[in-house]
Amino acid sequence: MPKRQYVEITIDGKEVRAPMGEKILWAALEAGIEIPHLCAIREADPPWGGCRLCWVEVEGRGLVTACTEPVRQGMVIHTDTEAVRRLQRRALELILADHPMECKTCPKRPSCQLLRWMRFLKVKIPKDLRPFPKELVEPDESHSLFVFDRNKCILCGKCVWVCKEVEGVGVLDFAYRGYQMRVTTFLGKPIAQTPCTGCLRCVEVCPVGALYLKEGAEGKEREEHLGEVP
Repeated sequence: MPKRQYVEITIDGKEVRAPMGEKILWAALEAGIEIPHLCAIREADPPWGGCRLCWVEVEGRGLVTACTEPVRQGMVIHTDTEAVRRLQRRALELILADHPMECKTCPKRPSCQLLRWMRFLKVKIPKDLRPFPKELVEPDESHSLFVFDRNKCILCGKCVWVCKEVEGVGVLDFAYRGYQMRVTTFLGKPIAQTPCTGCLRCVEVCPVGALYLKEGAEGKEREEHLGEVP
């Protein structure tokens, strides 16, 4: 096996050693430098790059998304410039403008990544960015273990990727384009009518409250698993 090669880069004045070909985002996070992100999955190739939160500024290159840009020897990166923060805040505002802010009752509140980056970037809920009223749909509660609330989906693609690439099931996928794009099942069927295995990986990777466990689901999952053991 060939020996892995490394490059020396500078992020916010800090010397960082990273594997050649590594994306800026993961090199920065490994070095303890925070870069806002919602859709990034380290193993995903190519990266989805949908949330547009991970902007950084590279000297001699300009503004790039950290989840898609590989490191190169001698690269000098800035994560906290005025231009970077302006783009990050605008991207987050666009996501928030289309997201029901039901934070007080949301089961994912303690781990919600939207709230995390709102605090980090000092972004408030926007009031004038939605192009037209959003069509709300009833959450899919058909599965015994979890709920799929499409209204809160931010189209990060994590559930789609883990269901298809990790579990090999492909229950969830993107449908339509533009403002009508959504994550859904084949023909919009309830989750319970799909080949869903109940692995809950989609719930684990969802950064918001679009996929969350039902009350008592963890204990129920253990009981179902034990019931399968001969």
